[in-house]
Amino acid sequence: MSSLDAPGLAGPAPAPPPFHLHMGFFSKLMPSRETLQSNRWLRWLGPALYHPRLWRFSRRGLALGAAIGVFFGFLIPIAQIPFSAAAAVVLRANIPAAAASTLVTNPVTFGPVYYLAWKVGSVIVNEPHPPPPPATLTQEEFEQRPGETWWEATKRRVLGVGKPLIVGLVLFAVAGSVLTYFTVSWIWTWRVRASRRRQIKSRRLPEQ
Repeated sequence: MSSLDAPGLAGPAPAPPPFHLHMGFFSKLMPSRETLQSNRWLRWLGPALYHPRLWRFSRRGLALGAAIGVFFGFLIPIAQIPFSAAAAVVLRANIPAAAASTLVTNPVTFGPVYYLAWKVGSVIVNEPHPPPPPATLTQEEFEQRPGETWWEATKRRVLGVGKPLIVGLVLFAVAGSVLTYFTVSWIWTWRVRASRRRQIKSRRLPEQ
């Protein structure tokens, strides 16, 4: 029996409402399937990117995808969508939700988020040094230099942003992803139940 079946009522159960009625504006932020599958940064995922479960809108898939996107959106300043998509493939989460949720950090929120992360990290590690200027967190700084190994480049990038900022971003990533998962799950459940109540009520009205 479907989760939207109405006990005690004759006839078929009301059909589940379309996805956009569950999550509203959030669905408008999601990139299309064609956009993601044609993205050159995601081609390395190969056939795995076409698995039907990655594009299905379910409560678990959507919540997990959004949590993954928020995690990488906070954790790293570049290549957020490729990392989020790869994690979504491994965990069978919704890829559009993972990609859209990386927008938690964008040109508007980037500065305030990173400064606040540095402040929180400074309290935790007890290192009240000035935060690194935004100019040090550009695409050029994170690109691998000629003759530099992958490990050397990674070490330079980590040391370049500073320990307090790293600690703060990790904390934001973990806390934000957990909060996002349960918030999206709750919103999905609430919208489904509200829709079910409206559909049951509308079916009973003609009988009164």
